Amino acid sequence: MNLRQKIENLELRQANLAKGGGEGAIDRQHSSGKLTARERIDKLLDAGSFHEYDMFIQHDAREFGMSGKSLPADGVITGTGNIDGKPVAVFAQDFTVMGGSLGLMHARKITKILDYAINMRIPVIGINDSGGARIQEGVNALAGYGEIFYRNTAASGVAPQISVILGPCAGGAVYSPALTDFVFVVENISKMFITGPEVIKTVLGEEISQEDLGGARVHAEITGNAHVYSKNEDECFEKIRELIRLLPANNSEKATSVECSDPLCNKINEIIPDDASEPYDVRDVIGSITDHSCFYEIQELWASNIVVGFGRMNGETVGFVANQPLTLAGVLDCDASDKAARFIRFCDAFNIPIITLEDLPGYLPGIDQEHAGIIRHGAKMLYAYSEATVPKITVILRKAYGGGYIAMNSRHLKADFVFALPLAEIAVMGPEGAANIIFRKEIAEAENPAETRKQKVAEYREKFANPFVAAGKGYIDAVIAPAQIREYLLHALRVAKNKTTVTPQRKHGIPPF
Repeated sequence: MNLRQKIENLELRQANLAKGGGEGAIDRQHSSGKLTARERIDKLLDAGSFHEYDMFIQHDAREFGMSGKSLPADGVITGTGNIDGKPVAVFAQDFTVMGGSLGLMHARKITKILDYAINMRIPVIGINDSGGARIQEGVNALAGYGEIFYRNTAASGVAPQISVILGPCAGGAVYSPALTDFVFVVENISKMFITGPEVIKTVLGEEISQEDLGGARVHAEITGNAHVYSKNEDECFEKIRELIRLLPANNSEKATSVECSDPLCNKINEIIPDDASEPYDVRDVIGSITDHSCFYEIQELWASNIVVGFGRMNGETVGFVANQPLTLAGVLDCDASDKAARFIRFCDAFNIPIITLEDLPGYLPGIDQEHAGIIRHGAKMLYAYSEATVPKITVILRKAYGGGYIAMNSRHLKADFVFALPLAEIAVMGPEGAANIIFRKEIAEAENPAETRKQKVAEYREKFANPFVAAGKGYIDAVIAPAQIREYLLHALRVAKNKTTVTPQRKHGIPPF
């Protein structure tokens, strides 16, 4: 066989393997509203940039009692490609081949691409669409999962890891996405659960659909297991591409800078109400200070009393952590603390400066929160901010009371810069509660208690709950007008660009997780 014939033979083999489980299986995938593994990779990556590896690994399905069939590529497509010219590693499970089930060689292909990501220090994107462990392979399938989990852990904080759930993801399979940095889900397509509806029905006698048990909306809004929610696969892939543009390739680099631009509109004076009890959308504040007024929100639907996400300031990627007065007045609770702490640690791991916008009355009180472990969960934020060595800048927009003031990147947790608006109220507790305690006797004995209480609240606010008291002690660097926020932030980011921090030598800390 000469070279030309060998090339033709190669192309024929590649074409046959590219068909996956065959036309019938591909049609069934499409009829369920899903793309195939190769179609997904083509939509995700720059056109023509994908280079596939280990295409010729395939099992003889007779090993599994499936006479006359093979398992092309062993049910998973792996390789590297580009997003906006930036190299990324990728794997996509092929549901048309034995339901994308994971066996030992399937797992080895994934671990190989994860090793590439670690060693080459590039982001890795995993597209999950699998029926779970390949039962016919027994303990080999379980061994495969363990090898993947180990690589996910090794890559953590080294190269960004993104998981995309585009089909079922059950049992041990869900732990690999849970170990990665960002999980993307799609409405009516994504399913994640440890035990499926049938097991639950058998063991507990409870009936529930896959969608209600572990659908995309459940994990984006209720459990917090998903970070980005999309309506369809095309939208999902565009959001992944957008996120990759904002992130560095690894922990030794900084995110790529782009051409800077002033915000489209600076109406911050019109956004924040004078009345400290009146809500507003803190995302409008973020939009008023970021380039092009753009903000990439993470976990938008879960724990919405705190907002986290990425934006650009003068072309540089920054992370935002902000209380959301529209939800529960922006208080901190168990979920909000978890959400913020994890985001802070990601930013710190990948050299992304953190801007904190503070407006909260403190921690959410109540029996439910106490019994849910608010002490432990709340400590996660304290730990994350204290541990972070990237530039940390805080702007106190309005309220900053009690433990919440400390937790939101205060000077005492080594914030590099702390600014406050003239509206800011910084105190152990709100003026109303403080007046009730401090002036309880005077209010009770007054001829008009309501009027006296009102006067005492105003007195407390004037004497203690204003930014100049904290500024007078050096806890606030500057009291600034709302229109000056972007200017001060840009200057602080420039000043802190080459920040270095010396920390005690240790193997690792032990966060309250």
